[in-house]
Amino acid sequence: MQISAKIRNDNNSNDITVSTEGNVQQIHIPSGAGGKGSAVNGGELLFLSLATCFCNDIYREAAKRNIQVDALEVNVSGEFGAAGEPATYIHYDTTIRAQHCSEKDLQELIAYTDSVAEIHNTLRKGINIQLTSVTTKVTGHK
Repeated sequence: MQISAKIRNDNNSNDITVSTEGNVQQIHIPSGAGGKGSAVNGGELLFLSLATCFCNDIYREAAKRNIQVDALEVNVSGEFGAAGEPATYIHYDTTIRAQHCSEKDLQELIAYTDSVAEIHNTLRKGINIQLTSVTTKVTGHK
């Protein structure tokens, strides 16, 4: 499955698109203070990615087990230090309400989903990320 994300930012404009297998969607995140960057930082988006992955995967795995999930809340948090330092102590908790299952079934669903959550496993593995291309454009002269 091919997934991509793109941000194009200039003064007071923050154009964000994500795509999975060619299905492109826009996400609205306002520009940051002074019109530069994003109002939401990368750490927040990383933690949202973890929460979203677990949420979506719970529904996927519950459907396979004929469990009807009525409501789900996922809270992710962690800490970042100085610039350039990775996050530490990333952890999450969940509250789930479901029908047509036992407490044991629900606990097994949660444990299994944690073991197959793709974003979680990507971070747990410590995947290599590479900068592969740079294009520069200089405007004006000194």
